[in-house]
Amino acid sequence: MLIKLLKIMVKKSKIEWTEATWNPSVGCTKISEGCRNCYAEVFARRLQAMGIKDYEEGFRFRILPHRLEEPLHRKKPTRYFVNSMSDLFHEDMPQDFLDAIMDVISRTPQHQYQILTKRADRMYDYYISRKAPQNIWLGVTVEHPRRLNRIDLLRQIDARIRFISFEPLLEDLGVPDLTDIHWAIVGGESGPKARPMKKQWILNIKAACERYDTEFFFKQWGTWGEDGVRRSKKKNGNLLEGRRYQSYPSV
Repeated sequence: MLIKLLKIMVKKSKIEWTEATWNPSVGCTKISEGCRNCYAEVFARRLQAMGIKDYEEGFRFRILPHRLEEPLHRKKPTRYFVNSMSDLFHEDMPQDFLDAIMDVISRTPQHQYQILTKRADRMYDYYISRKAPQNIWLGVTVEHPRRLNRIDLLRQIDARIRFISFEPLLEDLGVPDLTDIHWAIVGGESGPKARPMKKQWILNIKAACERYDTEFFFKQWGTWGEDGVRRSKKKNGNLLEGRRYQSYPSV
């Protein structure tokens, strides 16, 4: 059972917008509003309690060199979410290890790699003097109006796909400027301490996607439904005004 769990965690993902996860590092530290109820922290603590070696230090940031070459052994083209259990641009990420991760990405052009960070400034500093490989999708999380500046940093990076994750969407962002942004993901928060998301906030982002020709992906309502009722995220589903919106950028 334990081996099966680890295989699923590393190879496949239940995250709706990706196919698999690759975690060459794990652990993180909270830096903004969206971090309060971090799912990765809860999962890491659970794995620590189970005695999983890679999580023996809980959610403290650490690199895992033995995971570095995992994508090299997979020939089938796969869409990887990089560091679902961490942040690739965490302050404690060694420069040489980050370079090694990018080298693996460059050596596996059959795969697509989705990199999502809340540390847009650090990602900007890294790529300002580099060209991102063609098989990288670079994204930032924007959960609150105070974090809209992350979009401005992202659009300055030369990447084939630039995307925003508005998840968990915690406040009304109005109709944000999505110039040169290829994809937008929207989702509500889940869990016992989840904060509600209002339909109009989602519709505003959808309107921005239509205005700026950005693909729109509505992931989930989360714990609070479209009707404002608290129930399981499965029951609340992912329909917006009776429709499912799950488009992807063209690669």
